[in-house]
Amino acid sequence: MQKYSKLDHPSILSSIFHPRVCGHTPLPIGATDIKIETEPGISIGCRFYISEPAAPNILFFHGNGEIAADYDEIGPHYTKAGMNLLVTDYRGYGWSNGSPTISSMVADAEILFQETLKWLNAHNHTGSLFLMGRSLGSVPAIDLATRHDNAIKGMILESAIAETLPLARILGIDIDKTGLSEEDGFNNLKKIESITKATFILHGGRDELIPAADAEKLQSHSGAKSKEFVVIPGANHNTMIATGGTLYFQTIKQFIDKITGATNWRRRRKTSKES
Repeated sequence: MQKYSKLDHPSILSSIFHPRVCGHTPLPIGATDIKIETEPGISIGCRFYISEPAAPNILFFHGNGEIAADYDEIGPHYTKAGMNLLVTDYRGYGWSNGSPTISSMVADAEILFQETLKWLNAHNHTGSLFLMGRSLGSVPAIDLATRHDNAIKGMILESAIAETLPLARILGIDIDKTGLSEEDGFNNLKKIESITKATFILHGGRDELIPAADAEKLQSHSGAKSKEFVVIPGANHNTMIATGGTLYFQTIKQFIDKITGATNWRRRRKTSKES
């Protein structure tokens, strides 16, 4: 696994992570909370918005200023469209404990992935598994996809990071003082070259933090045979859903339906309901 020693410097971490502590909030209808221990004394809180056991599952890594409970209004849009959405937090976010670092975020993601597979199996969730990362969440999503090609059906990237140094400068990180190089960064471009599973890249046309050019670079470097790229005109980094509206969810649904063969799993769902 890649080392992130330079990114884990306290002066850099303070620019990357913006954790918010929040206790357990009331669960939306159909949702459930899952707590996963990633190392002794450290647990990550996750919220699972469930459509039905046969539906495709999305393991979702959010942006650096969000928490799982922020998706209480968004999750039902996924479930209404026939998708299960599992939103994970990072250390120090929501009701998770510990302090976030890049190293712990990536290492925790591996355990979250493995425990998600166990939970889905134990609760008879038979749908395919997709990885999804928004903004900073693209880092653990892409990293996981490089190692679990056989266990996932595809990957979705929203407002994803391509190169580290341009973002670092926008965040106010002194590149010269820290001695940070692109090789010391997230390396999303290099990693995505080895990912062959279907990939869908979604970006805002007016993203002021991570320009749409990053999405183009990720698309061109992607090793996936089946890959799609959609830009939402007028959307900035934090208004993808507000600007895209139903289009946002429709494009994700269409991608997943195409990759899973929607007719097949919907037929299984109908058969299950009739039995």
